[in-house]
Amino acid sequence: MIEYTHKVLAVIPARAGSKRLPGKNTKLLAGKPLVQWTLDLALESPEIDLVAVTSDDPQILNLASNQKDCYCLERPAELSSDTATTFAVLKHTLEELNHKGIHPELTLLLQPTSPLRNQQDIQKGFNLFRDKKANSVISVCPVEHSPLWCNTLDDSVSMDRFLSPDILNKRSQDLPQHYRLNGAFYLAKSNLLLKNQGFFMVKSHALVMPTERSIDIDTLYDYEIAEFLMKRYFKLSTQADSSK
Repeated sequence: MIEYTHKVLAVIPARAGSKRLPGKNTKLLAGKPLVQWTLDLALESPEIDLVAVTSDDPQILNLASNQKDCYCLERPAELSSDTATTFAVLKHTLEELNHKGIHPELTLLLQPTSPLRNQQDIQKGFNLFRDKKANSVISVCPVEHSPLWCNTLDDSVSMDRFLSPDILNKRSQDLPQHYRLNGAFYLAKSNLLLKNQGFFMVKSHALVMPTERSIDIDTLYDYEIAEFLMKRYFKLSTQADSSK
């Protein structure tokens, strides 16, 4: 039986490459590198005992090395490509830390591309994990447009049978609410994460987050929306503080 040395390890994966938005993890967002938003959040959370940043980018590793209670792991080339899976990166991180005698009971994945998640979301996720006696918790948000109004198109771009007859005349508010993964919060028991090769497993539960905090930056468009929301949030926060 594993003797756990830490309760919660937060892993922040931040590779250098990105085809659709080059250098996105170090790109400034509202005055700070994108990865710094997630790093600061993790280090400030009372639920997290240890933070590990895994990257092939010297700039990111240098940034993380200046933080207390933060492990920096240089990611091998085979785990830094577009085809490398997130699970493979997590497995490598856990194995490297195990070699150092670090055995976390829970592993939390915090992707730096979700900078608008906040401490309230983090705390809600851990509370849900405990209340549900869950094996894992995965964050989702409401879908902006129902997938029941979606379909594929062939070369003829015909709309014949694009929607099923029972959906055609329904209002959006009459359709069932759907949710999507938002990439902001993935928590699981470490041993089950490795066994299941991911966060989906028996006794998984959904952390429902608001859409406005669910931006997942993958393109310049995503980045510009996040920049707008960040500036709006800080403006509102400043106004609220000044009114006290």
